[in-house]
Amino acid sequence: MSARAPNAALPLARLLGHATDVVAAVRSGRSLNDALPRCPAPARPGTQAIAFHALRWLGAAEVVRRALASKAPPPAVDALLLTALALLWPPGGPPYADHVLVDEAVEATRRRSPRSAGFVNAVLRRFVRERDGLVAAALADPLARFNHPAWWLERLQADWPDRWQAIVAADNEHPPLTLRVNVQRATRSAVLEALAAQGIEAVAVGDGAAVTLARPLPVAEIPGFVEGLVSVQDAAAQRAASLLLAEPLAAGARVLDACAAPGGKTAQLLELADLDLVAIDRDRDRLARVDETLARLGLHATTLAADAAEPVAWWDGRPFEAILLDAPCTASGIVRRHPDIRWLRRPGDLDALAATQARLLDALWPLLAPGGRLLYCTCSVFRSEGSEQIDAFLQRRSDAALVEAPPSPGHLLPLPDNGATLSTAGPSRAADGFFIALLEKHPLAS
Repeated sequence: MSARAPNAALPLARLLGHATDVVAAVRSGRSLNDALPRCPAPARPGTQAIAFHALRWLGAAEVVRRALASKAPPPAVDALLLTALALLWPPGGPPYADHVLVDEAVEATRRRSPRSAGFVNAVLRRFVRERDGLVAAALADPLARFNHPAWWLERLQADWPDRWQAIVAADNEHPPLTLRVNVQRATRSAVLEALAAQGIEAVAVGDGAAVTLARPLPVAEIPGFVEGLVSVQDAAAQRAASLLLAEPLAAGARVLDACAAPGGKTAQLLELADLDLVAIDRDRDRLARVDETLARLGLHATTLAADAAEPVAWWDGRPFEAILLDAPCTASGIVRRHPDIRWLRRPGDLDALAATQARLLDALWPLLAPGGRLLYCTCSVFRSEGSEQIDAFLQRRSDAALVEAPPSPGHLLPLPDNGATLSTAGPSRAADGFFIALLEKHPLAS
């Protein structure tokens, strides 16, 4: 009889099979967001836990697999083998005994590729027998030691020569679950009291409305979520809307949220101020999530499915008093939440995304009223998507300047000292990697 995974109704062999499908999909170029919904709903939580762990330690698993079997098996078998090796790699993933995991991986192989069951069995049992030596040898390879592609490590080393290893280590941690209190409907102290009443440990983070849970929970189990009292949003991301509105706008001020989906910053802007807000995103399906979020929170904005970089197609000519541009980026600051990103990105993506970011800045700046402010942010730790992008923009625009008070935080690394987390927090409690710059539009000299 197949063993059952802890806290799961499905046999481990079946979960391993579903996780293998997810890992194989990522290795073929598809995202977790695309692959996971294809998994049957009852199996999704267990599958996600296994697949996320496998992707965090995929580099180590690949190095070990090459040492044990220089010729790669067929992709589906290889994905299952890599998933099992990642679970067996110290410090280990979900709490399965070695012999249970090996037996269940062989059973999963037997169901999908019977002729490969003996091969998988032999490779996994040899790894368990010789694990200490195989791990020590594998760690000589940076791919196994850091679990990031070589080009990614090189970019981090160039951008953050003194901190790149800490960033890489943080990428392999489990992220915190942080809430944003809807200040129109609740106070942070009231939310903390409600959580405590349900036995949910949580702490206030920073000076705003952020609350971090000691242990993640499904959103449906978070008191106040369905009622619109709280939303899920990382503490670093919460700094964007707060900074843009640090200098209060008049009631009904016209504000643009460009590249708005899935709507966290859109909602926060409306929670903080009475605004005439336009939220734009070119992805109609993702824009629907903005409408869903606003409906849950009892908020309203005008939502448009359009390309923010092509205002001629949607702008009515009335200037905005403030613009929030959450630009498309590599998402290198949120790798711990999306462990597939590091394996999906390619070196050329950085240049392509930097070009898109510059295009958006240039297209949206003319829509800003004189004296207005534009906040540029990305969930990236790469300088080309942050400080270098803004430095280049300031060189192009003589009417743009960084706001001096309050100052922009600039690059926030996913480490405890990034200013959006508790000073006593460990790597797993640190806020996400992020970049934020607040610009002001000055009249052009005549």
